[in-house]
Amino acid sequence: MKKIIELITEELAEAFVQAGYDKEYARVTLSNRPDLCEYQCNGAMAGAKRYKKAPIMIAGDVAAKLGESRCFEEVVAANPGFINLKLKKEYVAEYLNQMGAEEKLGLEESEEPQTIVVDYGGPNVAKPLHVGHLRSAIIGESVKRIARRMGHQVLGDIHLGDWGYQMGLIITELRLRKPDLPYFEEDYQGEYPAEAPFTIGELEEIYPTASGKAKEDEEYRKEALQATYLLQNGHKGYRAVWQHIMNVSVADLKKNYERLNVHFNLWKGEADAQAYIPDMLEWMKRDGYAHIDEGALVIDVQEETDTKEIPPCMIQKSDGASLYGTTDLATLIQREQDYKPDRIIYVADKRQDLHFLQVFRAAKKTGIVPEETSLKFLGFGTMNGKDGKPFKTREGGVMRLENLIGEIEDEMYKKIAENRTVAREEAQETAKIVGMSAIKYGDLSNQASKDYVFDVDRFTSFEGNTGPYILYTIVRIKSILNKYQAGGKTLEGAQIEGAHNDSEKALMLEAVKYNEVVETAFEELAPHKICAFIYDLANAFNRFYHETKILAQEDAAKQKSYIALLVLTKRILEDCIDMLGFEAPERM
Repeated sequence: MKKIIELITEELAEAFVQAGYDKEYARVTLSNRPDLCEYQCNGAMAGAKRYKKAPIMIAGDVAAKLGESRCFEEVVAANPGFINLKLKKEYVAEYLNQMGAEEKLGLEESEEPQTIVVDYGGPNVAKPLHVGHLRSAIIGESVKRIARRMGHQVLGDIHLGDWGYQMGLIITELRLRKPDLPYFEEDYQGEYPAEAPFTIGELEEIYPTASGKAKEDEEYRKEALQATYLLQNGHKGYRAVWQHIMNVSVADLKKNYERLNVHFNLWKGEADAQAYIPDMLEWMKRDGYAHIDEGALVIDVQEETDTKEIPPCMIQKSDGASLYGTTDLATLIQREQDYKPDRIIYVADKRQDLHFLQVFRAAKKTGIVPEETSLKFLGFGTMNGKDGKPFKTREGGVMRLENLIGEIEDEMYKKIAENRTVAREEAQETAKIVGMSAIKYGDLSNQASKDYVFDVDRFTSFEGNTGPYILYTIVRIKSILNKYQAGGKTLEGAQIEGAHNDSEKALMLEAVKYNEVVETAFEELAPHKICAFIYDLANAFNRFYHETKILAQEDAAKQKSYIALLVLTKRILEDCIDMLGFEAPERM
């Protein structure tokens, strides 16, 4: 169904035409003076020069044509030429009932659904997830869910860091510790063991140890580089070790991402792109896209309109090694062959902006992706502690993601146990659900590109612009609806009437924004707009709740209308938090 702002714009456009003016001036926006009106149109001022009339005269002419409007309760022409609008209560109620009757709350899905790949996550295997991985996972998951809600076919790809020097380091250290393993016997002919020669805990200790040694010992570093070379050129034993590293790491990653309620369709990585690299480099050189510069193979991506220098995209180092740019371009070849995506969205640290600019330009210049394919980089800012520096443990180290989640859950459990008399098991389960809302909403309520302070005390509060406050509002609505039904009444067939008081109408006017907000959040890749919307909606509901007798209402028809509005408000809130990647408990 159409957005309400589109419907009232159409009504206004008709009035402009009837008054003798062009309908292009009938642009309606939300009022920036809600004390005066609900919507406004400033078109009269824009048309004054063309029609050689004072704006207030044009506004007055249009207002006069809206006297019998089906949707406006009040139309006022105000100096110097504003048209101030208030909607009829019945009109808003009718719109909300239409929303409630539709499975997707009237959201207009895309008329031309796209295939979209969202590249997010990007962890390195053999390393534990830490807080630096949080934003990519949370933002990418939300963008994926919003795009799906708009009717697109969306594939979430984790794009693992699973190839390169780090693998050579692990193989070198493992060979040093366990030289008798069959993977290191050059003439070994049998089947390699099915079980990995290390646990995830051992693996996570091996990598930093090997990395530290390589920085101190040049011979060790050369061994690791040679191991990397052999792995990437098909060494049978090393490939078997690599497969063990992958199996152990991916199992652990899946467990941690599951805890975050983050789900990937594709578990591909840099290794999957390797098969495409030789042919890619060959035709790039053959067709003149790439050339040698100081020993390295590069693609020039500078454009005439650039106001600053954009360095070439390097795709092969002088020693023949590949780089991130090489892998990213090869991955684009793979995605084009396998999925033919209309759009690819990359979610990564905003400091990688230049890298993605180079890769995107190289991809378009060489024809790896068609010109019409959209390549979009969504860069995010840093998650900082209260000191304004990147978030650390109390000891100053990088915090493991599972430890951060545990801290938040513990904090939520304390608050729930203090305030409620519920069984321990229920309190713990609720703490997990509410804790996840604290983490995700705390992140997503900020514009992605901006740095933000991760404040545990604020994020876990049940008051203010927080995830727990949103969930508390949903649980409050659930409680009212349960009590209503416990009295032998049914939610079925309830319809919203025209608002009976100001706070009810304010709630209704927030609810009608749902379609527009979701559409805008998708177009701008901006989950924070959904957060802002549900915070306003929750505030409007809580004001209505405090000012209105709902369960004590004696007028049955009026009470039924209130209940219908609550049912719809709950659906909208639950729909939105699902797009943000968390859910609400039954009780808090």
